[in-house]
Amino acid sequence: MRRTSLFTVTGLVAAGLALSACGSNSLSGGGSPAGTAAAPTNQTSDAALMGKLPAKIKSAGKIIVGVDTSYPPNEFLGTDGKTAEGMDIDLFQAVARKFGVQAEFQTASFDSIILGVSSGKYDVGVSSFTINPDRKKQVDMVSYYSAGTLWGVPKGNPKKVDPDNACGLNVGVQKGTTQVDDLTARSKKCTAAGKPAINQIVEDLQVKVNADLASGKVDAMAADSPVTAYAVKQTNGAVETVGKPYDTAPYGYVVPKSESDFAAAMVDALKALDTSGDYTKILTKWNVQDGAIHDFAVNP
Repeated sequence: MRRTSLFTVTGLVAAGLALSACGSNSLSGGGSPAGTAAAPTNQTSDAALMGKLPAKIKSAGKIIVGVDTSYPPNEFLGTDGKTAEGMDIDLFQAVARKFGVQAEFQTASFDSIILGVSSGKYDVGVSSFTINPDRKKQVDMVSYYSAGTLWGVPKGNPKKVDPDNACGLNVGVQKGTTQVDDLTARSKKCTAAGKPAINQIVEDLQVKVNADLASGKVDAMAADSPVTAYAVKQTNGAVETVGKPYDTAPYGYVVPKSESDFAAAMVDALKALDTSGDYTKILTKWNVQDGAIHDFAVNP
């Protein structure tokens, strides 16, 4: 999604190729349908898995999925401004097809999705959720990928940013992410040592974090490793990474606590996709195969 500025929000939404696509104009409380992405291969349904679908999903013939479509290459909106695309989209659509149903992706603010799943607004949440103890208290999580945190800076790193010594810097981060907790902990170490705190510039959308970096509002940004790496690729070197990925942990599909059998069945669907080679094909399509896992599980 690039126009005059590689990080311009409207350009990103319109073109569908750069750092992000910011989603619907309104992200208040769940948004509107973002369309469904075609599966990259011809997955076949599994009768045993179909029998484990919750009655609500079986009746509807589709899985309603809450997703923050501002996090490429994992999840973002295509050139039509409404169709969800990305690694997460392709992979979960393949999972849904193993159950013999479609996935309908609905754009939502990232920090509203888990509550939306718990309340029944969404059947599943798929939005690069790192599995952690706090989230597992609220919902079941099905592991399917692994990523860490990776920092991005402008080309040449003019502020000489070091993630391990970022005291006093302005660092961009998306609201509700694990990176907020990480920056908070790092900032406390700064102040405990008598140094200036890290100034977090928190945005609702990753696309805005990207824009803040390009405009000079922030000195660096912290995001999931595939997202930061994608930013580097799409800006042709205008942004670069600094340091190495850290705090690597699995991503998980968000499933209501009341649907533990469905969560377990998702593990079986992922195993089938891994065996068929479709899992690897999807990750390779988005150049994120380094985060592949093969020990899919519920609440690992």
